[in-house]
Amino acid sequence: MRIDRFHNSWVGSRASVREWLEQFVHYYNHQRPHQALDGNVPVEEVQN
Repeated sequence: MRIDRFHNSWVGSRASVREWLEQFVHYYNHQRPHQALDGNVPVEEVQN
């Protein structure tokens, strides 16, 4: 459902979608603390 809403509302090019997704993946894995990981980010958990 979320993907459908994203797809239907995106007005940019395929390249801009790819760039947005790359930035989001970096944020999610390197900057966003995760409660399930005791406030760590996934990249920290993989390195330990």
